[in-house]
Formats: sequence, structure tokens, C-alpha cells
Amino acid sequence: SRLCLVKAFVVSSFEPRCRYQVPSCAIQEKSNQNHFSLQSTTSQDGFVRMEQKFRVGIAGAGAIAFGTAALLSEVGHDPMVWSPSGAGTRELMKNPEISVEQKRSNLNTAQQGQYNFIPRISSSARELVEENDVLIVALPANGHKLVFDAIAPHIRDGQPVIISSHASFGALYFAQLLRNHLGNNIKVPITAWGTTVCTARRPSGTSVRINTVRKSVDLCTIPYSESNASIKLCQTLFPQVGNFVLRNGLLAIALSNLNPQNHLGIALGNISRMEKGETWYQSENITPTIGRLLEALDRERLDIADALNLQTKTIFEHFSLSFHVPNSGSISDMNQQIHETGNDVYGPDSVDSRYITEDIPFGLVPTIQLGNMVNRPARLHQSGLILVSAMY
Repeated sequence: SRLCLVKAFVVSSFEPRCRYQVPSCAIQEKSNQNHFSLQSTTSQDGFVRMEQKFRVGIAGAGAIAFGTAALLSEVGHDPMVWSPSGAGTRELMKNPEISVEQKRSNLNTAQQGQYNFIPRISSSARELVEENDVLIVALPANGHKLVFDAIAPHIRDGQPVIISSHASFGALYFAQLLRNHLGNNIKVPITAWGTTVCTARRPSGTSVRINTVRKSVDLCTIPYSESNASIKLCQTLFPQVGNFVLRNGLLAIALSNLNPQNHLGIALGNISRMEKGETWYQSENITPTIGRLLEALDRERLDIADALNLQTKTIFEHFSLSFHVPNSGSISDMNQQIHETGNDVYGPDSVDSRYITEDIPFGLVPTIQLGNMVNRPARLHQSGLILVSAMY
């Protein structure tokens, strides 16, 4: 009965009420502002470039937003970034060119090493929505509600929205918000990603360093029946990603985001480094002890997914697909390989880190609640929440 209640909470109220059409911007010839043809050419270097550009509005101006914009730009799309606070684009207003450093070992693209691009800059949520064909929400989960509330009044019928990455069942809140604004016959496909298309750091307000491009990104769409059309759209926007994998609804996507459990273990094992503002490599410091903790946390997550009859990737698949290392059966060993190949990133240098302020309340807590609902208590997750609460 608990299983039925959980699935009913997430699924049943949306499919019959939302009468979406296949996102016209993904498959049809241009006839109005929401209809576009998808034509591409392959250059001599084997790199796919789109002949029809998409105008893509990105809510966010941090590392992932900049990295996402860079990937869109290099295949011919036209990104626009919006910083809700204005702080993220302050330097771009003075110098609108973003410098991109992409590690050569990860590239299957023609533009290797370093390149520059100039994104459009939005001054408001309304401009972001009205001036673009597709929207991507790419900022920490603790900013999602603010963005959803800001863009919902301006969304057009049929305008796809991608959440990168989804957390805390925010897509349900956003779908209800759109229904309130547009009525029951809304046609706004909301695609939830289980992770981001890249890992990145932002050294300055006009630069981004892309560490890896994912080989695989899990997704689903509200309503679920439009997921295949959303896959086509995502493949068109990001041909650099190896595969977009359809998962069985938002429950699967909620349990596909491994950042909350991984960041919990990493933060607990390195909290003094964070508090002292030290410079330290993240993968290098996933020692065997921390690696075993991450593996144990993952077993709890997979146990909850199993109770819900859902398939999600394992932590081993996650690190292999995200950071391009073979699955060795040891998370610590895999992370040492990541470090040795030069794909490591610096860990947080402050306790005021999204590893805690985003991933604990918006990722870890929902997993704990799901576990309780299906009689698969996530005791390590719960213990981590108690420890972090005591520290903060």
C-alpha cells in the first residue's frame, strides 16, 4: 500500500490532465515561433553542427550554466544566460565573451582546448522566456522555486523546459504552477534530468572550465508520454552527450541523482578542510575509507529503488560514465584514476557549500522520506543528516 501511495503521489494526477503535444520545436518545420526544423551537417572532423539554431534560455549563471551554454554554442545553438540576482552576469555585462577551457582528454569535438563564445544576457525572467525557444533551469536546487515562480507567468504553450538537474520533486511543483497559469490544457513538456550534461568550475565571471562531458544522462518528462520527444530534443541540443536514458518517471529521476549521497560522504570526510578554506583535490581524497562509505550509502539508495521496482544507475556506473574511467569495483580506486588522468576537481573551500546547503535538504531528505514510505529505512542517510545538523 505504501508503494501504491508513493507512485500515485508522483504520477497519477498528471498524465490524464496534461494534454501535451510532441514538442513541435523538436520535430517539425518552422512555421511559427514554436516550430523548428532539425537539420544537421557533419564536418570533415566528424563533429555534428546544427543548421537550424535553437535559442536556449538558461536560468543560472554559475559553472554548470556557463558550461551548458558553452556546449550549446559549440554546436551552433544560441544560448542566453540569466542570473536571478544579477551577480552572476555582472562581469559579463562589461566583457560579454566567455572563455572556455575544456580538458583535451575528454573531448570528442573539433573545438578542443580553449575557445571563446558570446552568450546573450537576459535582464529579466520575462525576457529569458520570451526571447528563447527552449528553457533550461541550471542553478542550485535551493534557487529552483524562485526561478519557477518567476518564469511561469511568461511560459508559452508548447515551450519545453529542462531542469538540470532535478531535485526534491520540483517538476511537480512547476507543473502545478503552470496549470494554475495556463489551465488544464497546458502543453509545456517539463524534462527532468538526473544529472547535468557536464561537470564544470567557473574560475571567474567570464570563464568556465569544463572538466567532463557526461556519457549518459537519465531523464523523464511530465507527462511521461512525451519522454521520447524530449530525448530527441536533448540529443539535438547536446550531441556531445553519449546517451540520454529514459527512466520510469520522477521517482526514478529522484533516485538517479547521486550528488546528495556522494557529497554527504565527501563533506563528512573533509569537513575540516572545507572549514579551514584549504585547497584540496576531491577525487584524490576519496580514500578507501570514504569510498566504502559512499558504496554503503549507494546500497541504501538502490534498496529503495528496488522496493519501488525502479532501475537506476549504480555509483560505479555513475563515476564511470561521468568521468570516463573503467568500473574497477572500488569507488576509491576509480577516483584515484580520475585524479591521475587529470580530471579531478577542487573540493569545497567553505562550509557554506552547496554540498550541504543544496544536497542535504533537497536531495538527502527526500531519499530518507522515500525510504521510510516503502519500509526501506536509509539509516546511513539519516545518520548523515543528524551529524550535519549538529555541525551546522
